[in-house]
Amino acid sequence: MRQPLSRSCVVLFVLLLRPLTADAQGFGATAASKPRPWSRVSFFTNSARTVVAGGDARARSEFSTAFSYQLPDLDDDGADYGIDVRYAAYTQDGRPARTSIYEGFIGARLMHGRLRARAGHVWLSDVGALGAIAGGMLEFRQRRAGPDKGRIRVAAFGGLEPNILDTGYASNVKKYGAYVAYDGAGAQKHALGYVAIRHGALTERSVLTTTNFLPVRRKLFLYQAAEVNLEAPAGLGRTGLAYLFANARLTAIDRVELQGTYNRGRSIDARGLGDDVLSGRPIPQSTIDGLLYESAGGRVTVEAYRRLRVYAGISRDKTNRDTDVTTRYQVGGYASNVGGSGLDLTASDSLMERPSGRYHSWYGSAGRQAGRRTYLSADYSTSLSVIRFSRSDGLVIETRPHTTRVSGTATANLSRAWSLMATLERTSESDLSELRGLAGVTYRIR
Repeated sequence: MRQPLSRSCVVLFVLLLRPLTADAQGFGATAASKPRPWSRVSFFTNSARTVVAGGDARARSEFSTAFSYQLPDLDDDGADYGIDVRYAAYTQDGRPARTSIYEGFIGARLMHGRLRARAGHVWLSDVGALGAIAGGMLEFRQRRAGPDKGRIRVAAFGGLEPNILDTGYASNVKKYGAYVAYDGAGAQKHALGYVAIRHGALTERSVLTTTNFLPVRRKLFLYQAAEVNLEAPAGLGRTGLAYLFANARLTAIDRVELQGTYNRGRSIDARGLGDDVLSGRPIPQSTIDGLLYESAGGRVTVEAYRRLRVYAGISRDKTNRDTDVTTRYQVGGYASNVGGSGLDLTASDSLMERPSGRYHSWYGSAGRQAGRRTYLSADYSTSLSVIRFSRSDGLVIETRPHTTRVSGTATANLSRAWSLMATLERTSESDLSELRGLAGVTYRIR
């Protein structure tokens, strides 16, 4: 396991805790003209006590913290830096603490901000879920002609594959690629990328990625993301479409909004396939084929009265090629400041229909501002599932697990920088109950 980049990011973390000088940022520009870096640090504790019928109570706790510190995206010369790290520790025996580096880079902006270089842990959102690298990237930006004008960005990158949930890097895995993106007015954005992942001498993945967001006159919003396998994953999977998600939202007339979503993909453990191929282990066909899922649905939202919206929707889901289609019906609504009382209400019902049976999922919440800085809310949800299967002797077994959840949350903004949050939640099932508490504090600098 290679660790140099992890140690470099820890050093960077320490350096960023002290103020940066104007010389380190400015490359000759005055510090007064620079927007301040933004920063956020948070601490959370999560404790739960679970009681199983006929068994002993079990208690567990978790402590987590997150730290972010980054310079705003500027169109001028200067230093470029950012860090986003997480840490979690647990009370359970045998469960080790985890440190995760989402980002931790240093770099520079040159040619009036048109040329950018970064080295370290970098997250490239323009290539979607494949954008985590531990290495370097170089991006060239077209000069923006005006605040309402678009521009093109072109970049190349390469490095190691970082572990997302812990420090370190995937053994003998390298990643490289490039992308071209267009940033338009009104949050319009289009990106086309290529990512190659090499696992030793094996091509684990060779993927074309694309994301698009197109707002049309504040009436129509289109979003799409997709991945296409140009080569068979690990030499065994399937080429072609790996993932597609599309979302369209249209304000047809005043107070009426239409939304449609479509999601289709094939879930394959390409890393596991690569390990099996390189190790010479036998691979079942089901592992090569992966899981084929698909979902399509639509929803209509109507503003019935001022500050009151109701909605109804339907979708059809399929979790694998051999599974039955599930139909979901959804109805609900939400209202704010009901009758001038300051009370906010939300309620919904989801009905799932399968050939083996149907089940509901209810949800309701109420919230209200308490003073200038505190918001209190309570939530209630319940669901009943129908699970039916046939034994080898032909006998049909049916179970109906029932789950009820009740929770309360308080959020307080003590100042522009400090905020507190606390949640108490109780979950009950047929033979299990759990009491969980979550509390945290966040400090923001801007």
